[in-house]
Amino acid sequence: MTAVRIGHGFDVHAFGPGDHLMLGGVRVSFERGVVAHSDGDVILHALCDAMLGALALGDIGRHFPPSDPQWRGADSRAFLRQCNELLGQRGWRLGNADITVVCERPKIDPHAGAMRAVIASDLGIDADAISIKATTTERMGFTGRGEGIAAHAVCLVVRDLPA
Repeated sequence: MTAVRIGHGFDVHAFGPGDHLMLGGVRVSFERGVVAHSDGDVILHALCDAMLGALALGDIGRHFPPSDPQWRGADSRAFLRQCNELLGQRGWRLGNADITVVCERPKIDPHAGAMRAVIASDLGIDADAISIKATTTERMGFTGRGEGIAAHAVCLVVRDLPA
């Protein structure tokens, strides 16, 4: 028998100065960066929120508050690995995750395979359990105007129960 829970996460960052974005743990060349306390990886932040939400453990800001200087410029992969540890400490593991990036640019698909591999490696699961896709907002709203980037993540966490 298996117990399951579902979590949802969302993250957004405004574009700012820079020459790349961190997305799914992968450095993506781009003419802008993001305004963020950490590296601003919207994919990993949304996934962390989904994982934490599945177990009612709050959100990423509760565990890695932007008011804490130790997280300034932090690699969001460290957040992901810590969230995975929190799941494991409670007897849960990630079953799968489905992540949607919302932006007009950059193009996500050329980097999706590398992102899936990085995330799977950090979580100790197969890459086929991680889905990364993208959509636009047809030039509407802040993402459509090219002012920022967003991501939604849904995940299933599982725990084996004694028979």
